Amino acid sequence: MILQPASRKEVKRIALGTGFFDIVLIAALFVASLLGIGTFDLVKILLSTLAGSVIAILSFIIMCLTIQSAVTMTDKKKMKAKFQLSYNARMVLQAGWAVAAFLIPGIHFIAAAAPILFPKVTIIALQATGRLMPREENAPAPVDPEQTEALSDE
Repeated sequence: MILQPASRKEVKRIALGTGFFDIVLIAALFVASLLGIGTFDLVKILLSTLAGSVIAILSFIIMCLTIQSAVTMTDKKKMKAKFQLSYNARMVLQAGWAVAAFLIPGIHFIAAAAPILFPKVTIIALQATGRLMPREENAPAPVDPEQTEALSDE
């Protein structure tokens, strides 16, 4: 299955956000090393961060593909089962990567595991800045249910 244009746009936004938070993470690890907390091996940290980000973005792509295929389903039980299977597979992928990052000696655990959280952090940041679901210019403003209720009472 191929990603639809809207999904590609969201994957791009998540990838950019993940990249931004990767830079923040690397800077934080550098500052921590200056304060005597851990050591800073740039190559090890860069490779670990890159690998963790690939896992995180792959997980997001799998979610997008699942949603794309599920919207065409008419059977609610099959749709729910598809979502559950996808969710479980993505959690196993992420947990498996975190365990592997802990066990493999050449990988910086924090730099490898933290990027798994960055798509969620990116979504929260987009939502907080109002850029998650931008309104179209000609679209009416969202209606507050309490205001609608008050108008109908009059």
